[in-house]
Amino acid sequence: MSAASSLKLAVVGGGSTYTPELVDGFARLRDTLPIGELVLVDPAAERLELIGGLARRIFAKQGHAATVTTTTDLAAGVADADAVLLQLRVGGQAARDRDETWPLECGCVGQETTGAGGLAKALRTVPVVLDIAEQVRRTNPDAWIVDFTNPVGIVTRALQTAGHKAVGLCNVAIGFQRKFAAHLGVAPELVRLDHVGLNHLTWERGVTLLDAPGAAGGREVLPELLHGFGKEIADDLHLPQDFVRRLGAVPSYYLRYFYQHDAVVEELKEQGSRAAQVAEIERQLLELYADPTLDTKPDLLGKRGGAFYSEAAVQLIAALLGTAGGTSVQVVNTRNDGVLPFLPDDAVIEVPAAVDASGVRPLPQRPLEPLFAGLVCAVTAYEHLALDAALHGGRDRVFDALLAHPLVGQLELADRLTDRLLAHNRDHLAWA
Repeated sequence: MSAASSLKLAVVGGGSTYTPELVDGFARLRDTLPIGELVLVDPAAERLELIGGLARRIFAKQGHAATVTTTTDLAAGVADADAVLLQLRVGGQAARDRDETWPLECGCVGQETTGAGGLAKALRTVPVVLDIAEQVRRTNPDAWIVDFTNPVGIVTRALQTAGHKAVGLCNVAIGFQRKFAAHLGVAPELVRLDHVGLNHLTWERGVTLLDAPGAAGGREVLPELLHGFGKEIADDLHLPQDFVRRLGAVPSYYLRYFYQHDAVVEELKEQGSRAAQVAEIERQLLELYADPTLDTKPDLLGKRGGAFYSEAAVQLIAALLGTAGGTSVQVVNTRNDGVLPFLPDDAVIEVPAAVDASGVRPLPQRPLEPLFAGLVCAVTAYEHLALDAALHGGRDRVFDALLAHPLVGQLELADRLTDRLLAHNRDHLAWA
């Protein structure tokens, strides 16, 4: 690893409109993660230059001395990097729009990470990510790969199965931590989550209020939160308050696709795709980014999604590279290895883990309630089949993955979805 003052980080997908959020975090939290060089890698050269220019201005505005480099050359960008962050979208917003549209034609939720649309994204994404990871391994096998690319669970499992030094990251947990801390009127560092499940399929089974950051013990405050702020929490999830209270846990907002599937389908048919909304936000953001006087992330970026993404990324990378000082507990996507004993060891779960320069070690979990465990088992089986389809191709494998998914599970429905998935993704699937 490089000396702390000269850490090199590479962001693959650096031309994303998300990137200024990440850069802002790097600039603000430079004492935690001292970066000497930030390399933004993206095949879209014109867009990349817009993002790179804003990144340099953000660093300069905040007095950060790091060099910002942009390149379309993947090998050059990741060479000698201490960590490589993946945040790419194969097919762009156009592919996302299709993922969110054609499943609705079959009466299924249209969403980019959940259900049939999520499978389509996995099929497009896994081969590309594995090619990138191989390039990282050739140029610097000691670099950590941090995956923020959805579907994070399947992509991380693909990376780990191929033997890469990889961990997955999602902003759902840090988002809950920040919201709960605001309700309690305390610093986020004093809130620890009992967060468990799979990526985009998690529950907060407990919330501990600590006496000091990183302290042992603490006081359980989830019942207090549900009693005092139950309506706000439920409204944020778009779930009935009585249901959340009876559940005794706070589910990820992605669980609504399972708990109220048919209602969500009708809403999505009326609202149109989120991708269309995001595309318009991105158009406006790129216009703002082109302004040579802009040197802060614009407020509009908050509507793009990915809240607290930069803070989560800085905390994780700093721990992995040893600049954070000691071991920290962070919610990540990593190999199960018996933590949830009813799942295969190579399943990727999303739980708190001890993270430091020696690696990622998921913390022990108390038994998972049957109401949660059944869904976790089913989606894990789907993810296994989805990865098989992404790695080996073939209509039968795609059909099997859809049939196994809890939101599909019917012969005729899986058949129709398979046909539509293949029709809309042939340009991205070498085997189709």
